[in-house]
Amino acid sequence: MNREVFAAVADALDRGEPAALVTIVSATGSTPQRIGAKMLVFADGRMIGTIGGGCYENDAFWKAREAITDRKPRLVHYELSDDFAQETGLICGGQMDVYIEPIEPSPELYVVGAGHVGFHLARLAHDVGFRVHVIDDREKFANSERFPNAVEIVVDDIPSWIARATIPAHAYAVIVTRGHTNDLEALRALAPRELRYLGLIGSRAKVARIYDALVADQTPANLLTRVHAPIGLDIGAVTPQEIAVSILAELIAVKHGKFTTRETADLSMKWQPPKLAADR
Repeated sequence: MNREVFAAVADALDRGEPAALVTIVSATGSTPQRIGAKMLVFADGRMIGTIGGGCYENDAFWKAREAITDRKPRLVHYELSDDFAQETGLICGGQMDVYIEPIEPSPELYVVGAGHVGFHLARLAHDVGFRVHVIDDREKFANSERFPNAVEIVVDDIPSWIARATIPAHAYAVIVTRGHTNDLEALRALAPRELRYLGLIGSRAKVARIYDALVADQTPANLLTRVHAPIGLDIGAVTPQEIAVSILAELIAVKHGKFTTRETADLSMKWQPPKLAADR
């Protein structure tokens, strides 16, 4: 049975699908399964393997779903002789500890814009374990010579490609194109997507202008509160290399749960949607 679970873990990692691995790590007395028994739980409720069935497996299942969401492991203790076990008649008289471990694929980073900042960010991000995708409409910039470690290089109209692309919800997307119009159109296409991280480069004034333009064009304002903008941690970065470092630092912080998108937006820029004429 564990062979099936291990194969499913490998497949999930290859597909880039998050899951949680549940393992019995200690057991005393009479228990339905031995130490080492495993089951794999997916966000959509699929399960592979078992730790013995019953209400405690159901409880572990829901805790595994939580672990997928908050990306935090947990150790859970079960008394198989208490009322919790009696609900399904599994009165084994034993005790069991279960370790629930989120399984995450290598994070996918979509660098939208292959200019100077995008070039340095892609190189640094690859070095720390991101799978880098590069998107630009200029083959002169988006090519394998400049991005030898990218898993994907796309030369296409940026908003058109985003509209067609399947970008996983656990992905990170960074908008660092060559100009205001390109940034605006990229953000228009990406803002409705469910992403772990979405960042936009630019000064506070530029970001505010882009937000105002999008809201005026009927983009829901609540979508923009999820955007990290201005992008990157405030380390006083000036050069493209330094800006890339500040962006990567923010990506790593989000990856490890140091802050949420909303917290970052609140810290970086107090933007409010423009009032409609009827509200004035």
